[in-house]
Amino acid sequence: MTIPPPVSPMLAIQGALRTLLADDAELQDLGVTVYDYLPEATAYPFIVIGEATEVPANAHDRFGWETVPALHVWDQYRGFKRVLQIGGRLTALLDHQPLTVPGYAHVVTRFEYGQPLTDPEPPGNIRHLVQRYRVITAQPV
Repeated sequence: MTIPPPVSPMLAIQGALRTLLADDAELQDLGVTVYDYLPEATAYPFIVIGEATEVPANAHDRFGWETVPALHVWDQYRGFKRVLQIGGRLTALLDHQPLTVPGYAHVVTRFEYGQPLTDPEPPGNIRHLVQRYRVITAQPV
């Protein structure tokens, strides 16, 4: 069997995340919009699918990857309540749940970490939650 050269799944994972999150009724009920870029006029709350890291996770018979995208939740709600609600929903949708990544075999997605932040710029009313998820994929068998 000839194994084709490896191709990074980053773009396919970004698309899979955007589709999953944008189609989720609970996030829609919270008024959340999902972006992979940020238009100039954007209503809060919103999620930006941000930067990612990737390392090989090859097996003896096929290529594999561990991709760690960052999801950024932004809001102007007073306090952290709503960004943490949105973050909880992200974890419910992703942690140890199936993810359809076109062209790849999805092995598992695991919550890696989350960090709530306050934007230090005056007036300091923007809340930001960064969450990372480790998405492990492989070439399909």
